[in-house]
Amino acid sequence: MQALSSLRRPGSARALLLTATVPLIVTVAGLSVLVAVEARRLSEREIAELETQLIEAKKRELKNYLALARTAIARDYNPALPDDRAAQERVKQTLAAMVYGSDGFIFVYDYTGTNLVAPRETRLINRNWAGLRDIEETPVVDELIDLARAGGGYHSYLWTKPSTGETERMVSYVIGLQDWQWAVGTGIFIDDVLEAVSAARAETEQRIRATFGWIAAITIGALWAVFLVGVVIVMRDRRRADRKLKALTLRIFDTQEEERGRVARELHDSISQMLVGVRYALELARRRLASGDARAADNLDRGVANLSAAITEVRRISRDLRPSVLDDLGIGPALQALTEEFEQRTGIHTEFETVVFSNRLAPEAKTAFYRIAQEALTNIERHAEATVVKLSVFGHKKGATMRISDNGKGMEASGGRGAGSRGLGLRNMHERLERLDGRLTVTSSAEGTLIEATVPLTRLLAPDTDNGRRRSRAPGTSDTASPIPPAEGPRP
Repeated sequence: MQALSSLRRPGSARALLLTATVPLIVTVAGLSVLVAVEARRLSEREIAELETQLIEAKKRELKNYLALARTAIARDYNPALPDDRAAQERVKQTLAAMVYGSDGFIFVYDYTGTNLVAPRETRLINRNWAGLRDIEETPVVDELIDLARAGGGYHSYLWTKPSTGETERMVSYVIGLQDWQWAVGTGIFIDDVLEAVSAARAETEQRIRATFGWIAAITIGALWAVFLVGVVIVMRDRRRADRKLKALTLRIFDTQEEERGRVARELHDSISQMLVGVRYALELARRRLASGDARAADNLDRGVANLSAAITEVRRISRDLRPSVLDDLGIGPALQALTEEFEQRTGIHTEFETVVFSNRLAPEAKTAFYRIAQEALTNIERHAEATVVKLSVFGHKKGATMRISDNGKGMEASGGRGAGSRGLGLRNMHERLERLDGRLTVTSSAEGTLIEATVPLTRLLAPDTDNGRRRSRAPGTSDTASPIPPAEGPRP
């Protein structure tokens, strides 16, 4: 249940599931559409071929009927003259008798459009139907006469089916008796062909729907598999995150206790001793003043000196905890003060280079750079056995970079330099920059160590424009004009 509730909350696990399921759904949808389009295209081609074959079979059947009709009237038509009325009557009777099936018959029109033979639709006989069109505005009689004049041909149109009285698609084949100016033809309804085609299309759609059903079932199964894998990953990540959180919490507590212990030692070993000395000096001066001893002034001077030293020590401890120069003057002066104090305390030659940032760095980036420099200098003092340290800070088109290098013996050669508190220090550096979307690079060899910390351009404050000069502001500081940091800074 905890894993399921985690999936409902935004985070890396939910992003992982979305990353896995969205491409799967899109891919399956694309494949489904492709399968449907290809299936319809192939089925339409097959159905079109089937329809063509069935209609061609119907057309051959029509030709056979007319061939039989031509044979049946040959003995009357062939020897007759164009105005032989008796022969024409005999031919009409012969053709009128040639009916087949429930709807098949022979029809005759003269070239003026008058119907002469229509055994299944006697209402048409002896009436002129020139200009007749079906419900789709397709010319019927005129087209049949034109085909007869040209020697014969096929024509498709809508016509009333005698057996049902419904309007259906009909295909006719007509030939011409040129001596008599007659168009003789027969037709066949192809509603059975259209029904077969419709049935084939319905079957195709059913197959496509079945295919979609299988694809949907497979997709649902895959999504369930992804979901279950996601649950497992979430549970594993939660356990790992819990372990990391516990370790981080312990590390924070240890760091806090270590810092408290350091401050307590600083107060006890320096401030407390100095204040005790001040107290003793003042008490001694008071006793000597009461007795009129002239040496009371020396005790007062010693107490004032001890008190001044205590004040200086308090300022040093305060500066270590949070240097005011970092907020007041910016990262450059703060790092310069840090390196000067480091050189005075350790005797290690320290070089510092920077460009004028005018507090362009965001407050969190300044703090990160300062703390990383503090940690690096502390490690150099304790472990590196270096004689020269170089520190540089510069801006570029991708952000800002701080480099710290020494000529010490390197991490690999210093034994414990990469473990214990040193390892904690490096982790702290990494974590500070990760929170700022920055990057920490550590390169170490027997010739020395190079630490490079970079923050992105988003961690630099945007400059204001005032009278054509670029200016920048930072909280608690005055405006100071300065150029944009160069594309490349000094190399240590």
